Amino acid sequence: MTEPDELPGGDRLQKVLAAVGFGSRRTCEELIEAGRVTVDGEVALLGRRVDPDVAEVMVDGVPVSVRPGLVYYLLNKPRDVVVTASDPQGRPTALDLVPREPRVFSVGRLDADTEGLIIFTNDGDLAHRLAHPSFGVEKEYLVELDGIPTPGQVRQLRSGVVLEDGLTAPARASMVEPRALRLTIHEGRNRQVRRMCAAVGHHVVRLVRVRIGPVSDHSLAPGEWRPLTAEEVRGLEESVAEVRVRRQPSKRANR
Repeated sequence: MTEPDELPGGDRLQKVLAAVGFGSRRTCEELIEAGRVTVDGEVALLGRRVDPDVAEVMVDGVPVSVRPGLVYYLLNKPRDVVVTASDPQGRPTALDLVPREPRVFSVGRLDADTEGLIIFTNDGDLAHRLAHPSFGVEKEYLVELDGIPTPGQVRQLRSGVVLEDGLTAPARASMVEPRALRLTIHEGRNRQVRRMCAAVGHHVVRLVRVRIGPVSDHSLAPGEWRPLTAEEVRGLEESVAEVRVRRQPSKRANR
């Protein structure tokens, strides 16, 4: 009987991993030999062939997107650009600023009056994990306010504020200028940052997203985009996995 690792067809696993940025084929062979790679839930052996279109590949327990043709773009969205496929008001869309082929979609949303980083991709699996609230990927914002918040108001943002849809999770908040703060959240509620600031008594004058998980780029000008590097894609995959592991209830807690 033919063992799974000896089945004909498909690409060598080390070639597939090298193609998505895990280093040279030799480096990828070492990952496999160390037992750190699984395919469809089984520890892979060196020489394993896989079909990248259907195989579920993990490295160190983290899902890896290996399907051919996947693209990942980082866009610095300008103000008054909408994140929709089309706009009945005729406003420019973020899709007008990134390549049209292959077809991509946004990971989450940014309001028209919010600026900053947003990811576009055709990788539906990773996009779902990044955007879904249950995975809680961090998003960091620079927030310009209409006044100077008190230390108590900043502490309130950190501990959580009551909105009409419930109490927000604790956030990280720090002042960077008298009227500007850096706010990091891991929820994805509609217009959450603006509503949090309003709840503590301040109107947001300008809002810029500067980081998504481990990805940031201070050199990317408004309206510019670039492909994510293989290391950045891997960092996003790892950040999603780390959040899920942290939120797994312990067996002791379930007793």
